[in-house]
Amino acid sequence: MNSMQNNGDNLLEMRDIHKYFGSVRALRGIDFHVDRQEIVGLLGDNGAGKSTLIKVLTGFHTPTSGEIVFEGESVYIDSPHRARELGIETVYQDLALVPLMSIARNFWLGQEPTRNFGPVKLMDQEQMAVEAAAALEDVGIHIRDANEVVGSMSGGERQSIAIGRAVYFGKKLLILDEPTSALSVGETRKVLEYTHAAKERGMSVIFITHNISQVHAVADRFTIISRGRKLGDFTKAEVSEEEVATMVMSGVVPERLRLFDPESVDD
Repeated sequence: MNSMQNNGDNLLEMRDIHKYFGSVRALRGIDFHVDRQEIVGLLGDNGAGKSTLIKVLTGFHTPTSGEIVFEGESVYIDSPHRARELGIETVYQDLALVPLMSIARNFWLGQEPTRNFGPVKLMDQEQMAVEAAAALEDVGIHIRDANEVVGSMSGGERQSIAIGRAVYFGKKLLILDEPTSALSVGETRKVLEYTHAAKERGMSVIFITHNISQVHAVADRFTIISRGRKLGDFTKAEVSEEEVATMVMSGVVPERLRLFDPESVDD
C-alpha cells in the first residue's frame, strides 16, 4: 500500500513535508501517518531522512513546508516541550534517563508529587517510590527497588523504565529511536514486549531501527524512506522481512508491490 491514508483512525498525519538545510534537500515531500493504537516501523538506510523527519515531528526542526495534523487538528510543533504537551514522547537508547537519579525520581521527573510542610512544599519521596513501582508493575515492568540509582541498571532496564513512564503519563504517541541497538537478546525481547504493552494500553508507536528482524516482529506496518522521499507503506501481511530489507538497502520497491510507478529519487 503505497499511498497516504486519510481517515478517522489517523492519530498523526505529516503532509507533504519538505526540509531544506541551505541547498541540501533532506526531506522531499514526505507523507507519513500513524493510526491510533498502531506500531509503525520507520525504516531507511543511513542518510535516508528518518532522523530529520522525527526531529520535525518532535520540534527540533521546523519544516520548510508541509503540515502536521495531530488528532485531526493542524498543529505547529516548535519545540520538544510542545511535542510533549501534545502527548508525543521520544525514548532514546542512551538519553532516556538521568543516571545519577533514582528510578522514582526519573519516573516523575518534572511532575513530582508534593506535600505541604507548613508553607513549604517538598517532594513526597515515599509516594513517588510506591506509585512508580506500582505503575511499572502494571505494565509488566518489575523493579527491585524504586530508590535504586538508574546508573546501576542495564541498558534494557533503563529502556523499560522510560517506556513505562511514557505509558503511565498517558502519552499518545511513543517514538522509539534505535531502542535495542546496544541490548542483549533477552533485554531486546523485553523491550519488544513493552512496546506491545504500550499498544495494548492504547498508545501508538513509531519504531526506528536498523534491525529488520526486530521491527518485523513488532510492527503492524512499515514506512520506508530513501534519500528524503517515501518509497511506500506496507502492512506486515503484504511484505516479507527479506523484501523490507531489500527496499531499505536498495531504495527500490519490488515489482509485485508497485501499485503505481514509484517516484524517482534523483531530483
